[in-house]
Amino acid sequence: MNRHQLPRREFLKGIGLATAALGFPTIVPSSVLARNGKISPGGKVAVALIGCGTRSGYGGMYGEYEKSVVAAVCDPVKDRRLARKAQHGNCPDFNDFREVLARDDIDAVHIATPDHWHVPIALCAAQAGKDMYTEKPLGICINHDLKSRAIVDKYKRVFQYGAQQRSITHVRMGIELVLNGHIGEVKEVYVWCPHGESGGAPTPMPVPDGFDYNLWQGPAPEASFCRDRCLNQSPRNGIYHIYDYAIGFMAGWGAHPMDMLQWWADIAGLATIPVEYRGKGVLPTEGLFNTLTNWDATGRYANGLKMRFMDDQTADSLKPHPGVAGEHGTLFVGTEGWVMVSRDGWKVYPETLYKKGKDPGEKRLPVSMDQIKNFVDCVISREQPVGNLHSAVRSDIICHLTDMCIREGRVITWDPKSEAIVGDPEAAKRMTRVMRPPWEKIV
Repeated sequence: MNRHQLPRREFLKGIGLATAALGFPTIVPSSVLARNGKISPGGKVAVALIGCGTRSGYGGMYGEYEKSVVAAVCDPVKDRRLARKAQHGNCPDFNDFREVLARDDIDAVHIATPDHWHVPIALCAAQAGKDMYTEKPLGICINHDLKSRAIVDKYKRVFQYGAQQRSITHVRMGIELVLNGHIGEVKEVYVWCPHGESGGAPTPMPVPDGFDYNLWQGPAPEASFCRDRCLNQSPRNGIYHIYDYAIGFMAGWGAHPMDMLQWWADIAGLATIPVEYRGKGVLPTEGLFNTLTNWDATGRYANGLKMRFMDDQTADSLKPHPGVAGEHGTLFVGTEGWVMVSRDGWKVYPETLYKKGKDPGEKRLPVSMDQIKNFVDCVISREQPVGNLHSAVRSDIICHLTDMCIREGRVITWDPKSEAIVGDPEAAKRMTRVMRPPWEKIV
């Protein structure tokens, strides 16, 4: 009997999942579990939702698409997973993501956990032979980003990044106008997004019933439970604004407009990222939250092009360009006009550019009308989705380097070839995070 034929109970016992404690992480070999995208004829892609908070609501699209189905839900908060379970035909529910990865009837996972779990679960999923849709941002440090790319590539997994603007028509049309030279030579780029939050009460509280708080913390440093740490609704939820779990809205929200910049850069010949970063910002001095609330930073590409990255409050107060308006967006300023794109809409100057949006020229971007459907289609075809991992790694690293230059209070230089910080050993230490045992075995 080969390993594919092992009775489920024996298999689970063999990888440490039969015990109640689930005390240490296990990476499951793809040779044991992978269906490798071979969906049965006439079957549907079976997707498991890992993380059942607000972001997992988008995963309901799997049940509405004729090619996929939500086959399991997972969350260490019992009430959350049971609520999602009820929405998806009372499918199996799990407390621990490793139990999901141990199932041979799951093709793909939708990772909608707090940020500090995105890469560890993605790495385990890749090695378990599962394809993955991973919510933004990517990792909580640069080395996690690089590790995710290496492992996903090694195991030939399909990866979709949860920056949904790539499936919005006006975003694609606006960027295609820029790519085809309708604003002339691009001279400046602006990126802005919602500001961060300060405060948060650190008063310890009893862990609620049905909440596996130790598993929720996972690789993050151990900390006393308090509601502001992990159970409030956005934007006041500590998972977005506590440095143990994230680098704040700079990446958590900035991932969207930064991804739009990178979509253009990948095609425009700037597929690396800026090589120099400088900026200033505000870090909270009181309360639980300790990520940047406001910032104004500049990244310089090797060819001299400058990218300015700000939060919305800073952008509104400075008004650096007429196209920088609203809560978030990406603005391309050229010698003959400008184009601004956001999830809410797009603006162009001169306005005659709107008419050229449907037929911008030869340089075109992949067409996707829906991020979930695009992912499912690619699980079947084995092509990479519109939000590919390599591009996600680049845009996420821009956010990390911006955060670093402000925290360190000096210019940070990046070498795109070696993918390392140059001449600054102290700043380079921020490229990685210490993982709480035993989770350091994963990343």
